[in-house]
Amino acid sequence: MTWFARLCVTCAAFALAGVSVLAAPGNASARPISDFYGQYVGHSVNATGGEFTARDIDVTIKPVKSGFNVAWTTVTYKKSGNVTRRSYAIDFHATARDNVFRSAMRRDVFGGRTPNDPMKGDPYVWARVGGDTLTVYALIISEDGGYDMQVYKRTLTENGMRLEFSRFMEGREPKGITGELRRVPE
Repeated sequence: MTWFARLCVTCAAFALAGVSVLAAPGNASARPISDFYGQYVGHSVNATGGEFTARDIDVTIKPVKSGFNVAWTTVTYKKSGNVTRRSYAIDFHATARDNVFRSAMRRDVFGGRTPNDPMKGDPYVWARVGGDTLTVYALIISEDGGYDMQVYKRTLTENGMRLEFSRFMEGREPKGITGELRRVPE
């Protein structure tokens, strides 16, 4: 019997016994999205390819009609003296799945907010809450059908949040950035 067949038999036996061995981690302990509401500021330092870059990071999470908005600005300071500033803001709405949210980045022909179309080169974005972490995923399909996956994990801490950013591009080494952000008092 092959390893795959043994796995299937084992899983079937556990399933008959009422035990799930392949279930995804549940979000039963997920915090409510309102716990993430607020403004957070901080910075990170990254070393990629021998070049150090510092970043100022500002994240705001707030309620909006039928959901919540995540807005963030990153100012990058390179050793060469170049400075870049990028800002993003995305609304999210609940889905039929607990703690999983769809983005509402564009308007459809009826004026409703809907996700982007990744087949047109736009990022497909969604979010989920698991425990103390709000994760935002952005999938971009390149012109040649390849992928660019960006993952933003924002984990609540005693004084604010920890940011972990990962980027996976087909054919390239993964990149990662971490930072600590403090909650701005209201």
